[in-house]
Amino acid sequence: MFDILMYLFENFIHSETEIRVDQDELTEELVRAGFHHDEIYKALAWLEKLAALQETDIKPYFCKGISTSLSRIYTHEEQMRLDVECRGFLMFLEQVNVLDASTREMVIDRVMEIDSNEFCLEDLKWVVLMVLFNVPGKEKAYAQMEDLLFEEPDGVLH
Repeated sequence: MFDILMYLFENFIHSETEIRVDQDELTEELVRAGFHHDEIYKALAWLEKLAALQETDIKPYFCKGISTSLSRIYTHEEQMRLDVECRGFLMFLEQVNVLDASTREMVIDRVMEIDSNEFCLEDLKWVVLMVLFNVPGKEKAYAQMEDLLFEEPDGVLH
């Protein structure tokens, strides 16, 4: 499923190509690209849920009243999916104002819905990018995240 999300993001969404509204045509194109129907439907459902998380102008229900100075306590399931490196990266993104409590929760929600046994920091970075791309008003945060994802370190690190 994650491969399909990456394919859609790289070929349609990120490139600003207009994604087809007709789900059947999109499904057929993904089948021609070598993806299986069941995984395609899971990926499309994942994207629909992402869109539903930010449909309103108010903060999502899970962020009302959350203080930004509090630390996030991860559930056991979240800790199993997001290792220490991933959780540290999410904290870093909040500290540099790429994510706020609302977008962090959207990212965690979408990560937990990915149907994959393996999930790494690179996967998390792509999920963050997809979430920020879909949240109105987060263009600056998206650009910062894009820089973090694609930026190659210059010179030798000491």
